[in-house]
Amino acid sequence: MADQKAYTLNDPQNGNLAFKVFSFTNNSAFDHIQRHNYYSLIWIQEGQGQAKADFAEYAFCGHSVFAFTPYQPFMFESNNMQGVVINFHPDFFCIHKHQAEVACNGVLFNNIYQPPYIHLDDVNVIKLNGLIADMQAEMHTPALAQHELLISYLKIFIITCSRLKAQQQTEHLERVQNQKEPFILQSLKDAIERDFKTKHSASDYADALNISAKALAKITKTHLQKTLTQLIAERIVIEAKRELYLTNKPVKEIAYALGYEDEFYFSRFFKINADVSPQLYRETVGFGRAFA
Repeated sequence: MADQKAYTLNDPQNGNLAFKVFSFTNNSAFDHIQRHNYYSLIWIQEGQGQAKADFAEYAFCGHSVFAFTPYQPFMFESNNMQGVVINFHPDFFCIHKHQAEVACNGVLFNNIYQPPYIHLDDVNVIKLNGLIADMQAEMHTPALAQHELLISYLKIFIITCSRLKAQQQTEHLERVQNQKEPFILQSLKDAIERDFKTKHSASDYADALNISAKALAKITKTHLQKTLTQLIAERIVIEAKRELYLTNKPVKEIAYALGYEDEFYFSRFFKINADVSPQLYRETVGFGRAFA
């Protein structure tokens, strides 16, 4: 990877990455599947190409910001992309713990129903560029309360992106509000959010919505670029990750709460979908620190 400017803070307790800001001039850092134990905000300032995230692919162009959670798989295919990246570990800033402040969980991060990116307008390009410059300056010449000031800049960056994401979601809904299928999708989203702990199969939701499994599968693939089975799995894993990080509950207890009688079956399911075991996720992302 060709870093033009790289600023990194490491956790003094374990030496691992806590916070990092760096620029890039090509996709050499992202041309293969990435799975990190920290959050990534990737601002593509120039260039275009294809992004792969989880089970879907998205076309992107300049001034797009992608948001990825720990161990979420992603990569980019492009010959001319450049931009800037913010990486931060949950121990540096936990979006679950600070949900009331930044309101990004389920909007910018962990949103299984929308593409994992936003488009920036000219006003917000200027605003975010200013925040990046502030972060770099603070890391270049650290002073009193550096950690708190960097978190403040990060919060503003996240809140700005979350507001844009919410606005762009609303505009999308308004464009398709007269179509029948989006209403079915909204009913599906409501059903998944309500029942994902007890209903794990696509047929359960098709029956609940009084639609054939084949028809529902076609709708989800067309509008969300994912199968219904993938959506359900993603939602379960997001909740499992949240419990693994926020609590010190045994994996067996988390599995049971998510509708799995067999801890080992659940652990295999989690590893298939997160590419890491529940225990390793907890060890590398952290646990029980949100209430410390």
